[in-house]
Amino acid sequence: MRELEGQVAVVTGGSRGIGRAIACELGRAGASVAVIARSEDRARETLALLEGPGMALACDVADPGQCSDVAATVQDELGAIDLLVNNAGITRDNILVRMKDEDWEAVLETNLRGAFNTTRAVARGMMKRRSGRIINVGSVVGLTGNSGQANYAASKAGLIGFTKSVAQELAGRGVLANVVAPGFIETDMTASLPEEARDALFERIPLGRFGKPEDIAGAVRFLAGPAASYITGQVLVVDGGMVM
Repeated sequence: MRELEGQVAVVTGGSRGIGRAIACELGRAGASVAVIARSEDRARETLALLEGPGMALACDVADPGQCSDVAATVQDELGAIDLLVNNAGITRDNILVRMKDEDWEAVLETNLRGAFNTTRAVARGMMKRRSGRIINVGSVVGLTGNSGQANYAASKAGLIGFTKSVAQELAGRGVLANVVAPGFIETDMTASLPEEARDALFERIPLGRFGKPEDIAGAVRFLAGPAASYITGQVLVVDGGMVM
């Protein structure tokens, strides 16, 4: 089933891990996908894996001017943007008393301000067409907090509040906004965790396995599709039961 046939999707942080899986899944669903990453070369690696048309663009989502330029380029090349997936994110972990100002600011700039910049860049077009989906990739730590991740947890908790506000503002124009909140997913970002930390996390997952990027991609595809046409302002937790 190619339920997104003819639609144009933008995926930030699309060069690896969850973002790459999302871009590929939306391509399989029939969408034309613009893969956005800091490195155009890395974005092109994802583009080569897509089924169907797409494009690769470099963008620092923390820069509002770059986000506006990317939105205009996608519309010129692929058409009006129907779906935005804000997946770009970074970590700079440390305990609070040792966290540097620049580590706090970098995470908030990319993870939260980046979503604001890209959403603002596409929202007006969606409102005019009275149609669109905005899906923000959060994290369960935005719901629970996590020791050593005050900056990351704050950015993801802020993303939930941001999404709910956007959902309320844009619902009258037919635009839906939701969050997918992954648990522990096997990616490059999580591979560097110490073995003790991985073991402790594993014990907290009732399903008895770590998630895969494809698990998150499937949830995004659902929220992007016709079956989710009456869902907005919600947080879909995909974590194997770790947070209940």
